[in-house]
Order: sequence, then structure tokens, then C-alpha cells
Amino acid sequence: MADERQRIMLVYVNVKPGFREQFLAATEKNARKSREQEPGVARFDVIQRDDDPNRFILVEIYHNDAAPAEHKQTAHYLEWRETVAEMMAEPREGIAYRPVSPERIL
Repeated sequence: MADERQRIMLVYVNVKPGFREQFLAATEKNARKSREQEPGVARFDVIQRDDDPNRFILVEIYHNDAAPAEHKQTAHYLEWRETVAEMMAEPREGIAYRPVSPERIL
């Protein structure tokens, strides 16, 4: 049985110069559809670095261990992945975390 604790993914993205607005449009669409259409998504935020506006972190909070894999099967994620692939200055890096205190974030 899967662990029912929340799973948090921080996805670090460095966008090529000149692609920031296109990246944001595609990413905001993916984040919105994730929040609206995926019951396993507790939260999906897009944050931008202050000192380098081409660097972002996608903060994805899922209700359980199965939800991140389910997210990666959705049409909106697959569209996002294809759309932004050439916009990345380097491969994105996703790192998984779990809440410790409090045990649940949302």
C-alpha cells in the first residue's frame, strides 16, 4: 500500500533568455489545469527568483505518493513538457520532499 503522506516536489527550472514569457504562459496553464482537474493535487505554485527572473521553482504538493505519477500522465502535463523542452537553459531538476512539521501542509 502506498504511503498516504503528502509528497512535495520542487522542480527547479532555468529558462533560456528570450523565452520567459512563453515559458510562463505554458507553465501557468499546466499549473491551473493541475489544480482544477487533478484530485491528487493539493497545491501547484509557480515562483520566480528575485535576482534572476529566468529561474523558477514549481512547488507541487500532492495528497499522496501516487499523485505525482498520475500528474505525469495527464494531457496538460505532456503538452507542457513538450512545449517547454526547448526553452530550458539546462535540464529541469525535480526533488521530492515530505512534510515533517506539520505532518500535513494543507
